[in-house]
Amino acid sequence: MSGSRVIFVYNANSGAINAALDSAHKILSPKTYNCALCNLTYGIFNEKKEWLRFRESVNKLSNLSFEFLHKDEFEKNYKSKWLPKYSYPIILTTNQGQEIEVLASSLELSECKETKDLISLIELRLKKHNIEL
Repeated sequence: MSGSRVIFVYNANSGAINAALDSAHKILSPKTYNCALCNLTYGIFNEKKEWLRFRESVNKLSNLSFEFLHKDEFEKNYKSKWLPKYSYPIILTTNQGQEIEVLASSLELSECKETKDLISLIELRLKKHNIEL
């Protein structure tokens, strides 16, 4: 399905101060950091290499686009009275009609232990939605 988009919404707010606080939280108390998506895609300061390779390969090899937003950016950009309340982090997808569907819930993301688990989950769910990589 061309024109599809995958929207990754982190359980964090945007901005440099928030990024610094999140990094500090990951260092000081990693077990209580509450964004599984961030833990799976980023180390303390940089994007994880395995995730970066996957993201770049999708970008080069498919018509699928990835969009990465913090929860405040998502709620601002997609504000609608019909938008359901989501638990963050979450991965969503849009179809050609721009309808938003859940690709992977917050709970499912929390069950991923490693970056490769996240990548496998995304690939499986895209296949179920008939979206080719």
